[in-house]
Amino acid sequence: MSADTPAGDGPNAALIEDPFGPLRSKNYLMLLVLTGLFGVVISAGAYGFLEAVSHLQSALYTDLPKALGFHRPPPWWPLPLLAVAGLLVALTVRFLPGNGGHQPAEGLKTRGTTTSAELPGVLLAAVASLALGAVVGPEAPLIALGGGSAVYVFRLLGPDSEATSRAMVGAAGSFAAISALLGSPLLGAFLLMEASGLGGPMLGIVLLPGLLASGIGSLVFTGLGSWAGVKGVTLVIPHLPHTGRPDIAQFGWALAIGVAMALLGTGIRSLALRLQRRVNRRRMVLTPALGLVVAALAIAYAEGTGKGASDVLFSGQSALPHLLLHAGSYSAGALILLLVCKGLAYCLSLSAFRGGPIFPAMFLGAASGIVVSHLPGLPFVTGAAMGMGAMSVAMLKLPLTSVLLATLLLGSDGVDVMPLVIVAVVVCHITVSWLTPPSGRPLHPGRKK
Repeated sequence: MSADTPAGDGPNAALIEDPFGPLRSKNYLMLLVLTGLFGVVISAGAYGFLEAVSHLQSALYTDLPKALGFHRPPPWWPLPLLAVAGLLVALTVRFLPGNGGHQPAEGLKTRGTTTSAELPGVLLAAVASLALGAVVGPEAPLIALGGGSAVYVFRLLGPDSEATSRAMVGAAGSFAAISALLGSPLLGAFLLMEASGLGGPMLGIVLLPGLLASGIGSLVFTGLGSWAGVKGVTLVIPHLPHTGRPDIAQFGWALAIGVAMALLGTGIRSLALRLQRRVNRRRMVLTPALGLVVAALAIAYAEGTGKGASDVLFSGQSALPHLLLHAGSYSAGALILLLVCKGLAYCLSLSAFRGGPIFPAMFLGAASGIVVSHLPGLPFVTGAAMGMGAMSVAMLKLPLTSVLLATLLLGSDGVDVMPLVIVAVVVCHITVSWLTPPSGRPLHPGRKK
């Protein structure tokens, strides 16, 4: 606005004077009804996507080896699968519109709606990455697919719709899809609210359709009345040991874990971004090659510890409950090897494959907290929660979402441990900001700009 423009003039003057005016408009009410319907369809589609990926993982890593006569998957089994994954992702990125979705080494991007022409490439790159073992999560493809699909159908219904309406419908589709993954409409709302950078008087106007869509979509899983619904996704891990009340020693560990996860997360992201530039120049060669390295890391961990290669492969969403519930079966040496192999596999996958950064970060944070719990003064569940929150904010830079993600896993005990998670998240977030220059490109820990 120029100095000569009156404060009451301009395109947003009415909104400034009455920020809740759109809530009383007929068009907005119709938009709410439509996004509620979209919530049901897109949540069901997101559930189908997650189930399909899970079944493909099981078919490729369990059923196929048995069909070929192996009693169990041989140690070399991940090598051809991840090479194929790399080739498929490279072909998708090179020949289909949309770059296969956003590059996960750059964080969780939610701005801009995926076009209808880009949807097939996002879907194919995500399925190839997730089902064949790359260390990325499903959240970023779900956000892109949910928002893009909603806008595509909305434009078919109303070709002359306004850009603002399309943006709200796209946000609603993303809400519904991500809530199907996280098992909570409110957690999905926090995630997209922070990631999109929305604010000001438009915040509630834009987010309300998305919150409605995710809430109605959740009914697909929870059911209504006597209808039991579908077996939905929940992040809560039952039967974990009670955490107890925080004390001074645990507060000190929260400070240390916050700094440590900032260094680890910044190092992973910095190396991933450096590798990404090289992969983008020679994608057809380097993506399959990095897939082979990810497989080799999983094999090295499995052979060195006797544990399953799946601890290193995949997003970690399914392996995280097993890690927490059976933490006592992991020696300190096995956990350190897991951190090294999973961390490197995560870094390589971020640079070359397509997916999201959330669940591998949570898994690494949990494993780090369990390692630290071998030292005095820290219960392993509390350490895992602090590690998950801190590592999540190191990779996402979304502090509210990171606190919620870490504490939701603990159910009722999450309330007791939340203050410590907040301390670890805040310390990590501030440390990362010191390690990251204004350009957004992470510095090497300890290196001056």
